[in-house]
Amino acid sequence: MLEQLNQIDQNIFFFINKGLSNDFFDWLMPLLRNRYFWTPLYLFMAVFFVRNYGKQGWLILIFMALTFGFTDYFSSSVLKPSFERLRPCNNPVLKADVNARIACGTGFSFPSSHAANHFSLAFFLITVFYSKWKPIMVLTLLWAFSISFAQMYVGVHYPGDITFGAIVGGMIGYITGTILLHLHAFKGWKPGN
Repeated sequence: MLEQLNQIDQNIFFFINKGLSNDFFDWLMPLLRNRYFWTPLYLFMAVFFVRNYGKQGWLILIFMALTFGFTDYFSSSVLKPSFERLRPCNNPVLKADVNARIACGTGFSFPSSHAANHFSLAFFLITVFYSKWKPIMVLTLLWAFSISFAQMYVGVHYPGDITFGAIVGGMIGYITGTILLHLHAFKGWKPGN
């Protein structure tokens, strides 16, 4: 059963990594998964939250940082060493067939920390803002998915790494968002006011 799941994972990976190859994706996907590419978005969110929500905006930023930090630590330092799954671009059986579009890196593959981190932030923002601004769900999930998809396209993660990372991150983001909404400082807070 595990071998069959692994084979399905590899087949989907190669469909994305090789089957969807094109010049536009070759240019776009390495950008999407690069943390510096998203710096303007992060700066915009920081300024937006502080200017529009004051002290509560600072709390949102602190909780976002805690969400990201905890998720990154849990996925990178707890889960990856426990599973020790090689990245596709480092797997001696597969790497000759992988289109490695960035440096492969030395870390393990399962789960994807990129997926876990970005889905944790997406679910955090959905939990905090969805009741007042419904489009946040589509926008944040599309953002997290695009980064995660790019990880497969460039050759550093399998779909299973992404899926599990997204589940772990989503759970953490939901929990931290719920904790924030239950803090005394947020009682009666209505996002968007």
